[in-house]
Amino acid sequence: MAGVASLARQALPFFAHGKVVRGFGRGSKDLGIPTANFPDDVVENLPEELTCGVYCGFASVNNGVVYPMCLSIGWNPYYKNTKRTMETHIMHKFEEDFYEQNLKLVITEYIRPMLDFKSLEELISAIDNDIKQSHESLNKELYDQYSSHTFFSGESIIPSS
Repeated sequence: MAGVASLARQALPFFAHGKVVRGFGRGSKDLGIPTANFPDDVVENLPEELTCGVYCGFASVNNGVVYPMCLSIGWNPYYKNTKRTMETHIMHKFEEDFYEQNLKLVITEYIRPMLDFKSLEELISAIDNDIKQSHESLNKELYDQYSSHTFFSGESIIPSS
């Protein structure tokens, strides 16, 4: 797994933006962990180094407040998805859905590979751990530059890494 993590880190930081689209409807309903999903064209244009797995970084909706986030990229084996997705859990309680709104994010750290789980409870526990680890990782001074990056305040110009 060290090779996968090393490969993923080569593509970081990675900036992305796009309109939020409806996903499978499982984040809030099944997991109690709402996610914002990117459209297929954003997912299809990810660099190959961003392998399937869990990542963290920062996100903003409509150039608003920048919050920490935890992100899953992959096929979500527990649900046996046939389509690769990019599902962002923004670590903030939003009062309403924001479908069709502009989501910007910067991925700063690889957390773990995509895994399969024997039960929904195992999956939820793993996601809770991912969120905890994301909070801990993103509190590092190293990442301050990304939470206040100009990418979040203006036009959706993706900085060169």
